[in-house]
Amino acid sequence: MDIKTYLEQNKGEMIDLFEKIVNTDSNSYDKEGVDNVGAILKEKFESLGMYVKVHRETEVGNHLEIKASRESEPKILIIAHMDTVFPKGEPERRPFSIIDDKAYGPGVNDEKASHVQLLYAMKALKESSSPALENVHIIFNSDEEIGSRSSKALIKEAAEGKDFSLVVECGRPNDGVVTERKGVGHFTMEVQGRSAHSGVEPEIGRSAIEELSHKVIKLQQLNDYDQGLTVNVGLIKGGTSVNTVAPSATAEIDVRVADEEQAEKVTKDINAIAREDHVTGTRTELTGSIGRPAMEKTKDTDRLLEMIQNAGKELGLEIHEESTGGGSDAAFTSAEGIPTVDGMGPIGEFSHSETDEYSDLNSLIDRTALLVKTIERLS
Repeated sequence: MDIKTYLEQNKGEMIDLFEKIVNTDSNSYDKEGVDNVGAILKEKFESLGMYVKVHRETEVGNHLEIKASRESEPKILIIAHMDTVFPKGEPERRPFSIIDDKAYGPGVNDEKASHVQLLYAMKALKESSSPALENVHIIFNSDEEIGSRSSKALIKEAAEGKDFSLVVECGRPNDGVVTERKGVGHFTMEVQGRSAHSGVEPEIGRSAIEELSHKVIKLQQLNDYDQGLTVNVGLIKGGTSVNTVAPSATAEIDVRVADEEQAEKVTKDINAIAREDHVTGTRTELTGSIGRPAMEKTKDTDRLLEMIQNAGKELGLEIHEESTGGGSDAAFTSAEGIPTVDGMGPIGEFSHSETDEYSDLNSLIDRTALLVKTIERLS
């Protein structure tokens, strides 16, 4: 069976499912919405005769674990996420649409196109009676956009004994895949001071804003763009009124690191900044950590990339590698020593944008075929 011909024949059906999933709410904190997406996917994969296990959660959406059968012992882990960053009601306000060969709508690129890709890759393997179907272990998690706090343990458990990991975040323009990602951390710095009337007796006050300002400057000075380290104080708040010495102030800090050594050093540096006092009588509390390790490229990554590139050549695709500062669940399997390549999903751009995010519908066919060919080669 020619894979691309099969997919082209089913393109209309693929787009219908794409529209249904995009038009279903699935913000990370909308458990009901994410579970509705999960229910759609569960029904579709079970209709192929595949085994679907639902990992129930109380605060976020349920996670799905899918294999050819309960007894399968696959060696390839494929990871996708069902949640988006868009608020509940966004699909109703801005539903799925197609302009030329591009699909638009909340989450089309990050990463609902990948849901369709994964299902139809399995359909193609089943239709061609490929034994490679038995070698696939799929995780659909519900909380990737908020750090995979509840699904991280599931991903690590699924990764045990695997030979390869493929993550279907969106592909990059001109047939790019991702072989390196930065690690991601989030820290919160809270300063407590003492309030006072700013006109009557400011001298008895202890300004938390003043203390935090000294710290923010030092935090920003940690940036080392040449070495891939970024520290961004993205949110600050503090004070109670303009004529009151601020009794409290808070900073939210985003950190991106190139490797584990860098992660350890910047964590120590941020802690040192938190401990240093500039305004006597203030007190600082620091919480947070590097939640996602860096996805570091290895020789095993290169070998996996080469197999993907060879699969691409069968389809007339010239696959190239890229690195990115964005985080993903690929970091967890990479940290476990499993050869991992990310960005295996359909191609698109401008994820999280309210207007420009799109997925290339032509790449939906090409990338699904690439995933099928890659699974067969890895098997």
